Amino acid sequence: MSKMIKNIEKIAPDEEILEGTFKSNFFRSDIDDELSVCIRNGEIIDYAEKCIEHFNSLPDDVIDKICEGIIESCEEEYELENVRDILEYCWFTSMAVDVPENDGISYVIDGEGEWGEVVGFVIKDGSLAYVGIDFEEYL
Repeated sequence: MSKMIKNIEKIAPDEEILEGTFKSNFFRSDIDDELSVCIRNGEIIDYAEKCIEHFNSLPDDVIDKICEGIIESCEEEYELENVRDILEYCWFTSMAVDVPENDGISYVIDGEGEWGEVVGFVIKDGSLAYVGIDFEEYL
């Protein structure tokens, strides 16, 4: 049984894709600190929890790089005192976890900006690989 992932259920009875929710330590949804997690194979719940642990312990410099990438991909201009202020104008909804290609931690986080554009970031092998609007190619 999962310690971090709550409300786990199959999306479709004939598929191995599971969906659940987890608490985010830093990034927020448009409502609260709970995000959904889509696990593309029911056999990798333990791996999904490792991804959540990684996500919830992203270092400050990576969070700042994510914020900088969101600002660069944003179509609006906001008056921001620091890069993290962009998080007042966007939110995150879910994490997608697929069967790992190797031992590294990899996942995709997606959300939306109040400017109407979908935005996300990709962690590949434990490092920030992409931030912006074209993250779907990593799903």
